Formats: sequence, structure tokens, C-alpha cells
Amino acid sequence: MVQHFLGSLKFDVPAGLIVAIVALPLALGFGVTSGAGAASGMVTAIVAGIVAGLLGGSRYQVSGPTGAMVVVLFPIIAEVGMSGLLGVGVIAGALIIGFGILRLGKYVESIPWPVMEGFTLGIAVVIALQQLPLIFEVPRGEGTETFQVAWGTLENVGQTPLHFWPLGLVGATLSIKIGWSALRRRWTGLHHFPPSGVAVVVLSVLAWLIAAPVSTIGALPAAQLFTLNLQWPDLPWGTIVYAAFVVALLGALESLLSARVADAMVKRRDVELVEAYRPNRELIGQGFATMASSFVGGMPATGAIARTAVNVNAGARTRMATVFHAVVLWVFVVALGAIVAHIPTAVLAGVLLGASWRIANPASIVENLRTTWPSRLSYLTTAVVVVAVDLIWGVVIGIVVHAIASWGSSRRPR
Repeated sequence: MVQHFLGSLKFDVPAGLIVAIVALPLALGFGVTSGAGAASGMVTAIVAGIVAGLLGGSRYQVSGPTGAMVVVLFPIIAEVGMSGLLGVGVIAGALIIGFGILRLGKYVESIPWPVMEGFTLGIAVVIALQQLPLIFEVPRGEGTETFQVAWGTLENVGQTPLHFWPLGLVGATLSIKIGWSALRRRWTGLHHFPPSGVAVVVLSVLAWLIAAPVSTIGALPAAQLFTLNLQWPDLPWGTIVYAAFVVALLGALESLLSARVADAMVKRRDVELVEAYRPNRELIGQGFATMASSFVGGMPATGAIARTAVNVNAGARTRMATVFHAVVLWVFVVALGAIVAHIPTAVLAGVLLGASWRIANPASIVENLRTTWPSRLSYLTTAVVVVAVDLIWGVVIGIVVHAIASWGSSRRPR
């Protein structure tokens, strides 16, 4: 057994390092976008990475702050503030653990695939809209609804002089991410350097050298990170419980979807799938990860599809890869916190715009629009409701529309 563990480390350590490099800008960006702050994003990635990595039901799952969770958390933080995150996170974590104990994980498998695809597209659009304040460096619009905030932000853009520096950094970030793919096809050695990490390092150094007048994420207070928080928020129970229920549903849904995708990727990689993910154990692990993260200043966490995919593609063999990624992130915070502080928020906005494009997946959009009309209708309905209302209602209405449309299609005369 020890020999097997040591043999796996030669795969898991490099995979964990690569995932950490990819996860760093995403954790910082999602923390800033949610309103919780960059430090909270890092705490979530580190704590959830370790706890869910050890206790979860997937060998390959990488957990942390995600775009979908940020979409849910932004209006919650706007309503209850950072003080309310402890209550929301603890109750949500307990609910997710309860889902696992009640063995409800299997029901995620029954969600129609067009609904999941529409859910993913809606998340991508919302993530892109959430970057507007960072792109233009203007105050965020008031409110909690995505369109309301985006519209208010654009109104603020029209009332202030245009800032060209952040726009330039966003454009440069996207250019590096796009151009890097072409370079990697020509020089295979560049595959070891993720474009997001390259963009963050190069553009942060450039902005620092020329003293560009742009906003940065600021210092990560390493001494204050992971501080135990036991002060229960003085908020109405109804507000906290409803928010926690929404977070729990999303956390369960996204985590199981990510674990399922990871198993499919392992099979496609022509590697024997030693052990399929266990959905109920995965829920229990994610529940404990969310509770642990919330107790030390982090946010609710879920399985992260993009980082999990990187982990699989990097050759991870066991759950130690995701644990090692969390350890590397902790080293970044402790040893490089002063350097990380100089990262421009506009660069993080560019990274997340690129992530939203990848999440949306244009090829997948075309494929879903060419399928049967019930699938097409449920796909578009889910995406629209996710953007216009929220993620949970998007899934619920998408399932109902898919069921009605499929039933109507089956009753059509042949």
C-alpha cells in the first residue's frame, strides 16, 4: 500500500502544482467578484481543497470557490453581508451532509442533460456580466439581481470618464489566453504553463514596472487568514435558512456534476477507472468542506469543473493531488502574499471573462441548438431563467419545460 502511495506521488505532485497555478487567479477572482474579497477566495480554495479532497467521494475532484457559487453568493452577501456567511455556510454544509446521509445523490443523475447544459450557459453569462465593475473600474450598480446590477454598472460607466488602463489590461489578458493556445500548438513545451497564470504574472509585473494607475487586489492579510469565526450573525432565521437552502442545492448539484464529468474524462483518457465516484460520500465531503471554510473566513465551496478537468488532464491518480494543490496555494499566501497584492483586478476580470467563454463552450451551444426541439427549448429556457432569475429556479423550470415538451413531442402523430 505504501509502495502504491509513493508510486502515485510522481503523478499527483505535478498535477497538484499545475492545478494550483490555474486555481490561484480563479480563487482570487471569484473572491473579489462575490464581494467576499480575495483573501476569502483563497481560504475557500485551501480549506475546501483539503477537506473535500480527503472526505469526498471522488479521487479527482478539486473543490473551492466557483463561478456558479459566486453567482448565488453575490446577492446573498449584498443582503446579509459578510457576517451572514457564517450562518449561511454552516447551515448549507449541514444540509448537504444531510442530502448525503439520506442518499439523495443518485437523483442528480436524472436531471436532463439539456437542462444541465443550459444551466452551464447561464452561469457563463452571469460571470461575464459580473466583471463589468472590474473592467471599467466604476462602482458596482445597486441591487442584487444580475441584470439590475449590470445595468446600474453601465449607467455608472456613462457618468464617469472612461478608464483606458483597465480596459487595456483586460484586452491584453484575453489576447494572451487566446494567443497562448496557438503558441502551445507550435511549441509543446508550453503546455506546462497555463495561459491564465502567464497572463497574471506578465501583466502584473508590467503594470507594477510602469506604475499603471489601476486598482489591485491589495494585501492578503496572512496573519488574519484562517481566523476562527464563531460569532453567529444577528439576522432573521428565515433569511439565513432560505439562502443556505439555495447554496446547499447548488453545492450538491455542481459538485456531483463535476465528479461525474471527471469520471467520464478518466475513461476517455484510456486510463482504468479504479473507483467510480460515490455521490453520497461526495455530498458529505462537500458539506464538511463548506462548514470548515465558513468557520475560518471562507465561502461555501463546490466541486470545480474546470480545475477538476485540469487535474485529470495533468495525470492525477489519487485524491492527494487536490490536497497538494491546496498546500501549494497556502504557500502562495504565506510566502508570496506581498507579491500577489500587486495583481490588478482588471487582469482577474480578463481571466474570468476567458473562463466564462470556456464554460459557455461555443461548440456546445451550436450542438444544443441543433438537437430536438424539446431539448432545445429546455436548454434555452434554463439559460434564460438562470440569468434573469437565479440558478435554482433555472434548473427547476428547465426540468418542468423539458418534461412537458418531451411529453408533447411523444404524443405528436407520426
